[in-house]
Amino acid sequence: MDIEVRIRGLMMDPATNMPIIMLKDVGSDAVIPIWVGIFEANAIASEIEKISAPRPMTHDLARNMMRHLNSQLERVVITEIKDDTFYAVLWLCQQGEPVVIDARPSDAIALALRADCPIYVSEQVMQSAKLNPASSSEGPTADQLRGWLEGLNDEDLGRYKM
Repeated sequence: MDIEVRIRGLMMDPATNMPIIMLKDVGSDAVIPIWVGIFEANAIASEIEKISAPRPMTHDLARNMMRHLNSQLERVVITEIKDDTFYAVLWLCQQGEPVVIDARPSDAIALALRADCPIYVSEQVMQSAKLNPASSSEGPTADQLRGWLEGLNDEDLGRYKM
C-alpha cells in the first residue's frame, strides 16, 4: 500500500551539507528524509517558491513534453530503498493507457510539483526510512539523526516549510 506524503520542508543537513527533502505522511506525523543533490533541491525550491526561469529548466521541459505528447502525470511513488538509495516511478496516463517510468525521487518530486499531482511512498519505504534514515557510516548514527530530525521545528525547516 502506498502512503500519500507532502513536502514538509527542504533544508541542509548540517553533517554533510547536502540538501534534505522532508516528506510527511498526510495521515500521521511520520516524516522521512531524502538526501538529494544541490541542483535537484534548487529545482524543487524554485517550484515551491514559484520562481520561473526565462527559459525552461529540465523539469519544466519534461512537463512540457508530457503535455505536448498528450500524457498526464498522475502520481509519483517512491518505491524502494536499496543500499541507502531511494528509487521512484512516475505514473503517467497517455491516451488512456498507464505508463510507468523509472525516476530518481528528486526528479519525480520536482515533476510532481510542476504537474500538481500527488506524491506517494510505499509502506515498506516509509517503515525503513523512519527506522533507518540514510546516512554514511562516517556520519551520525541512525538514532542520533532520528533524534535530530524529530527535534526540528518550523524555524529549523527554513523558508521552504510547507
